[in-house]
Amino acid sequence: MKKTLFISFLFVALSTSAQIIHKRKLSMLGSPFEIMVVAKDTVQANIYIDIAIGEVRRIENEISDWIPTTPISEVSRNAGIKPVKVPAEVFELVERAIKVSQITSGAFDISYASMDRIWKFDGSMKEMPTPEAIKKSVEKIGYKNIILDKKEQTIFLKKEGMKLGLGGIGQGYIADKIQALLLSKGCSSGLVNVSGDIFAWGRQPDGKPWTVGIVNPMNKNKIIATFPLENSAVETSGSYEKFVVFGGKRYSHIIDPRTGYPAMGVVSVSVFAKKTEIADALATGIFVLGVDVGLDLVNQLKGIECIIVDDKGKIFASKGIDIEKYSK
Repeated sequence: MKKTLFISFLFVALSTSAQIIHKRKLSMLGSPFEIMVVAKDTVQANIYIDIAIGEVRRIENEISDWIPTTPISEVSRNAGIKPVKVPAEVFELVERAIKVSQITSGAFDISYASMDRIWKFDGSMKEMPTPEAIKKSVEKIGYKNIILDKKEQTIFLKKEGMKLGLGGIGQGYIADKIQALLLSKGCSSGLVNVSGDIFAWGRQPDGKPWTVGIVNPMNKNKIIATFPLENSAVETSGSYEKFVVFGGKRYSHIIDPRTGYPAMGVVSVSVFAKKTEIADALATGIFVLGVDVGLDLVNQLKGIECIIVDDKGKIFASKGIDIEKYSK
């Protein structure tokens, strides 16, 4: 469920009232990581950014599924064997992930890590996997087989061979945690981008809000619209660069965990929310659900909006977004 970023930043790095914007780019969590903070000087800005990086590393050692010593890895190792007691932070994140699975009817599912990787999007695939292989690839997936014991604070995976992967919600969670921590340390304005999971708070030194442009995935030189982000988040999931074509049909690299087949019909989904975590998880789920079902879901969720681009380049928006207003 790796994402392709279709978001461009529009900001003015200037000094006003002794405030500056300081930016740092690096690679974390195996992906691009970017943070911008408003501070009185470079020294203070670097302190804030170092705090943010420390928080990323702390959470990574709690929820990463590729670091063998994390609680999540321990849960997967004990699939079908026994429940594993985990820290409250991990338990609650998994609990919230399951709620997203419920509202997306399983289109988002953190047990997707159990999937057999039979689809290849590196150009090596010459034919589609067989229906039997596709069906078998998702046999161990199913959020209903993630058993939580709130009293004991344990997680148990019912099927042997099941695995959890929090990549589809964890990066958004990290962005939220960075914002909350920096705000508590006195950083009243900034923007964090964890591989396309973006949260912005406060305003730039000139008093203007942080602004993001949603790029048209069919033509990266064009921006669909620009939106102000004020104490809110946006996340874009896309498949413009990673897909295969068989029989004239385009299959994205984002797989439906319920069927094992790649999602079809959608090229990108951008979700706006007050929390990056929910934007992160819903973007994947909506991509899998498709235009009609995805929009219907978003239109029922308070405080959530989205923009969907289908594989013909047509742009759809939820009822709370006026594309014309923001494209001017």
